[in-house]
Amino acid sequence: MIFVTLEHILTNISFSIISIVITIHFMNLLVYEIVGLRDSSEKGMIATFFSITGLLVSRWISSGHFPLSNLYESLIFLSCSFFIIHIISKKLNHKNDLSTITTPSTIFTQGFATSGLSTEMHQSAILVPALQSQWLMMHVSMMLLSYAALLCGSLLSIALLVITFRNNINFFCKSNNFLIRSFFFGEIKYLNEKRRSVFKNTSFLSFRNYYKYQLTQRLDYWSYRMISLGFTFLTIGILCGAVWANEAWGSYWSWDPKETWAFITWTIFAIYSHTRTNQSLQGTNSALIASIGFFIIWICYFGVNLLGIGLHSYGSFTLTSN
Repeated sequence: MIFVTLEHILTNISFSIISIVITIHFMNLLVYEIVGLRDSSEKGMIATFFSITGLLVSRWISSGHFPLSNLYESLIFLSCSFFIIHIISKKLNHKNDLSTITTPSTIFTQGFATSGLSTEMHQSAILVPALQSQWLMMHVSMMLLSYAALLCGSLLSIALLVITFRNNINFFCKSNNFLIRSFFFGEIKYLNEKRRSVFKNTSFLSFRNYYKYQLTQRLDYWSYRMISLGFTFLTIGILCGAVWANEAWGSYWSWDPKETWAFITWTIFAIYSHTRTNQSLQGTNSALIASIGFFIIWICYFGVNLLGIGLHSYGSFTLTSN
């Protein structure tokens, strides 16, 4: 009973904090960036991470197994994974911040887990024999981390396509614009100075195209970094799953629906990685492939749960016994 109460408290705390964080973040983007508020949003993200982590730990202690056995727990872990991706991006370059992507993703996944699923699906159940393995932690955690990184990278690619094919480029030329302030990471002043020195005698249209070019380059840069990280996690997760499948079912690969879609997801992002090696295919071509991958990931993640079929149908929406 104490663990149920603790989970309820931590869920409400994390959801409340992340709601405040996303409000502060969009205030900074749409109105005026205040250093104090930006620091508060970062602290809020950390507090949310510890709340979600505490929730997972309490379920781990109460259930006696790593909390990745059903859809609710995997969604909570996915929301935690978005924060991990957020921290990784900060470590790669302290000026860079993907909170425009990671913060809404965190609140969306946690909101769906707590409000979109039935109360019965929130309950922790005894693991079926196939899931009673040490591979559960390694395989599922790697897959969810890969989903988080790939989704972030794919969303950046979608933004790149929207910006590239938008006719009215005036939307992207204001220094206080949402997208520019989101992805230029405090470098607007530097870019303004560079623009004045490089385009001193050119037309105003060149100024606009310059900002648009800089923004698309920044989106493409971070999209590639996030997808590369996610593709690495995905490869590790699939390999761990193959070893686990051999132990549990006597076969490394059986073309189960979940395995098939995981292979399709891996293939899509392998093609994306290949296009990045060819300079003529970079930019919009590779972004288009990543955008397709965004939808493939959701099919891979939710497809089996919606259908409730196959060897990976644990935690399906129908709550049927497998």
